[in-house]
This record gives sequence, structure tokens and C-alpha cells, in this order.
Amino acid sequence: MLVHPASAIQQALPAYGHGFVLTVWLSLVGIIGSIIVGVIASLLQYFKTPILSQIATAYVELARNTPLLIQLFFLYYALPVIGWRMSSVTAGIIGLIFLGGGYMAEGFTGGFQGVTDSQINSGEALGMNRFQLARYVVFPQGFALSMPALAANVIFLIKETSIFTVIAIPELTNTALDLIGMYYRSNEYLLMLVIGYAIIMIPVILLLNWLERKVRYGAFGD
Repeated sequence: MLVHPASAIQQALPAYGHGFVLTVWLSLVGIIGSIIVGVIASLLQYFKTPILSQIATAYVELARNTPLLIQLFFLYYALPVIGWRMSSVTAGIIGLIFLGGGYMAEGFTGGFQGVTDSQINSGEALGMNRFQLARYVVFPQGFALSMPALAANVIFLIKETSIFTVIAIPELTNTALDLIGMYYRSNEYLLMLVIGYAIIMIPVILLLNWLERKVRYGAFGD
């Protein structure tokens, strides 16, 4: 029995709706966690904090030089061997934050290194300690300089959620593959997948472009 494409799409809408919401939620948690981890790792490297800076550097290199796919396999399939079990969603979030934190750290490091020595010296002359220098001098200016890298990493992390299909998280890509396997409607379901990601990505890109202009204007008065 032939099913009209419109009927196939309508039938799949609830599943895609669930996958869409889950993709947005996983992306949001992963991006926020990555930014926090990235800022901390970058500041530790920037101020060359003893021992911690070396740990941060090792983490960044490990995160950036191993694929998310391998990280997910390790978290979800290898750790249970030693008794550490977690849900697929938890493994996905940890993996995304681990990967994203490394990339965010590199982006922030580039921005922080763009802060001139004269700014740091002025802060030290005013009696600021390292925390105050980070809070009032390095972070505000470095964050503005990091915006292009931050925007690129946000987009990258959203797209990386498609890898979660390997640990059976029912996000958009996994939903599309499941429906194609059940109903053999590749054209319709792949089209819905593309539209789903477009609905997520286009507003995010517009928001990031607006935010970059606002942050740079606030920092440099351009």
C-alpha cells in the first residue's frame, strides 16, 4: 500500500518533535558546560598556574585530538566494564562537554592572549590579584576577541549531536534513521532531518552574529 508523502511526514512529526526537543536540550547543556570548562582551562593556561596549567593543557590536547565517536564509545561501552555505568544521555552530555571544552579553551586562549601587556600591567599597578585581573581585565576583553571562535564552536557542537546516534540517543539523526529503517521513506525523512537542523541552526547563527557585534562594540566601541 502506497503512502502519500504528506501522510508519511505527518505520521513522523511526533517522533521528530521529540528528537528536535532532545537535540536542542542536549546542545544547550553541552554548549553551556563546554564554555564553563573552556574558560576555566584557558585561564589556568593563561596565568600558568602551577600543575593545574599542565593538567589543563593535557586535557585540551586530549579532547581536541580524539574524535567524539571514540569518546562516546569509551564512556558508554568501556567504563561499564569497570563498573561505572551511565545512561546514554549522560554519556552524550559528558562527551560533548569534554570535546567542546577543549575547543572552547583554545578559542578563549587566543582571545585572552590578545589582551595587551599594558592592560595587565595597569591592573597589577592598581593592586589587582590574579582573580581580579581575570575578572575585570582579561576576561571581558578576551571574551570579545574570542567571539568568532566561540560562534564557530557552538555551531560545531550542535552538529556533533548527530554522533549520539551511535549510543542510541533518540535525537534528530537517530530518529530519522529509525524511521527510514521501519518505513523505507528516505526522501521524506531525510528532508525532515534537514529542515529540523535548519530550524535550529539558522536562529542560532543569527543570534551569534548579533551577539558578536554587541560584544565587540561594548568592548572596543567600534
